[in-house]
Parts: sequence; structure tokens; C-alpha cells
Amino acid sequence: MRLLFAVLICQSLAVTSAQAYLATNDLKVVATGPQAFHVPYRGQSGAPAFWCAAGDYVVRKLGLSHATRIYRTSSGPRRGGNGIDFSLSSQGAKSSGLLVISRDKGISAGHARALCEARRRRK
Repeated sequence: MRLLFAVLICQSLAVTSAQAYLATNDLKVVATGPQAFHVPYRGQSGAPAFWCAAGDYVVRKLGLSHATRIYRTSSGPRRGGNGIDFSLSSQGAKSSGLLVISRDKGISAGHARALCEARRRRK
């Protein structure tokens, strides 16, 4: 019985790990629905790092256009230790947490990925 329990736990961990995408900035992205995904907290990261991971996921993993809109669906401000929820649907969209001059609460995947480059240049 213990062996069966251990095997089931290992299988569930393997499935969870297989579903996670590792973005170019080493943040994980986990699909939570057909158009929704979550970027879990992983050390000291500000909003631009989470958006970078989201944009990378949308373009490189999902194969969507750089023009695809991404929306933050978790309320801000994000508390330390919490990740951010994103969606490709504007339904339930919250403020991006970025300084963006627009009525639209989302940003393009290309804009989000550009935050990856800005971060690399600062290092």
C-alpha cells in the first residue's frame, strides 16, 4: 500500500513538472486553464519579471503572435511570496502593475517580452 501511494505521488509530481514552462528569465509558468496561466513567486522579482515570463510563454510556448494581448487577473499589489495570474481574455482583468499609459488593462506579448531584454541589459 505504501509503495502504491509513493508511486501515485511521484506520478502527480511528474505531471505537474511536465506542465510547467521555464521562461527565459527562469520563472516558471503553469497553465491553469485554456486561456489562463500562473507565474509563481520565485525569489526577488518585480512585476516586469512576471510579465517577461508571461510574454515568453505566450510567444514561445503557445506559439501566438507578439500582438496577442495578455491580461493580469490577480489583484495587486502583489504581496511578497505570491505569484501573478494572467489570461488571454480581458474578462476579470486587473491593473497590470506596470506604468503603462493606456485605457486597456492588458499589454501585448511583444511588450511583455521586451521587459526580458530590458532586464538583461541592466545586469
